[in-house]
Amino acid sequence: MRLHAPRAAWRFLKRPRVQDTLLAGLVLLLEGSAMLRSHLGDPRGQVIGGAIAAAGCLALLARRSRPAAVVVVALALDLAGVAAGVDGPGTTPGVVALYSAGRHAPNRTAWLLAGAGACTYLAGMVLVVPPLPGNQTVPVLGAFLYVGLGQYVRFRGELRQRGQREAAENAVRAERRRIARELHDVVAHHISVITVLMGAARTTVPADPGKAQETLLTAERTARTAMAEMRRLLHVLRAEDGEQPENQAGVGAAALPELVRQAASAGLPARLEVTGEAVALPSVVDHAIYRIVQESLTNTRRHARGARSSVRLTYLPDAVEVEVLDDGLGAKTAPGGGFGLVGMAERVALSGGELRTGPRREGGFGVHARFPLPGAASLGAEAQPGA
Repeated sequence: MRLHAPRAAWRFLKRPRVQDTLLAGLVLLLEGSAMLRSHLGDPRGQVIGGAIAAAGCLALLARRSRPAAVVVVALALDLAGVAAGVDGPGTTPGVVALYSAGRHAPNRTAWLLAGAGACTYLAGMVLVVPPLPGNQTVPVLGAFLYVGLGQYVRFRGELRQRGQREAAENAVRAERRRIARELHDVVAHHISVITVLMGAARTTVPADPGKAQETLLTAERTARTAMAEMRRLLHVLRAEDGEQPENQAGVGAAALPELVRQAASAGLPARLEVTGEAVALPSVVDHAIYRIVQESLTNTRRHARGARSSVRLTYLPDAVEVEVLDDGLGAKTAPGGGFGLVGMAERVALSGGELRTGPRREGGFGVHARFPLPGAASLGAEAQPGA
């Protein structure tokens, strides 16, 4: 309750109507006290001046919705105070009204009101008795200064809102790219595995029906996994504001042994080697490692048939490295633009790591990614994935 009370009070104070009421009260306090001090011993001046100040402050309550009308009322009250001999031109309500015109009125209207204010100040200085001494140019130009200050504050607010909108749009585009990478990884990996398994089942049905049935069951499990991941992505797309997306359970370094086993069952000889003491990985890094290995194995199966692949996960004191090597032909990019390698680079860059990909001297293709881990906490030997 103690934590929610200040937040509720802050939200209450941020309401425009509340802010205008507080501002009008403050202006009334300042202008009224000044009026009482300047007319000590003159009850008539105090009553008339107080009434004019109260009317001007009351008009300020509509300074956002009707800024032009508020300026007209404030300037008329200024002239009334000058004519009654209780005040000079340029009262505090008039200054706030001109500022509000620059802040909330259209540009052309605001500058027209500034000109009206300058004329009112000039007329007030001519009518005041005795005449005000000194140069009167600065008070007359003050009307334009107040409006200009309001316009400056408005332009700064518009620029800030534009920056927030651009940041929100950039976040939406980044989320779309992330979901596109996820869909690419899910579809490319699982569909390629299912294709290989279905082909193997078709060729082994006459000779070994039991083996073909086992292969079909593996293909069915792979298809179910693909559907589950695609449902998760669709859930993220449909999530309402404030709703947290599902976690990435089952997609991380701990799931690499099962991923390598699936690749081996799909016809890609692969092995996993884990070195170093396992540490708790940030979710972004953990997910990126899994997807990099998944995409690398998919590319090897697709572009280097008959090749063998090896996956090495290395835990270092301040970093974690993952390396996927194959001894095939080593195609540099996948057909259709190489979105898999681009997705890898984006994932590694998002995690602040480094990525190297390319053909190997001894033949084949290699993918090496390094992720810095400042302050990583050890999980202990029991948390180390087994090869």
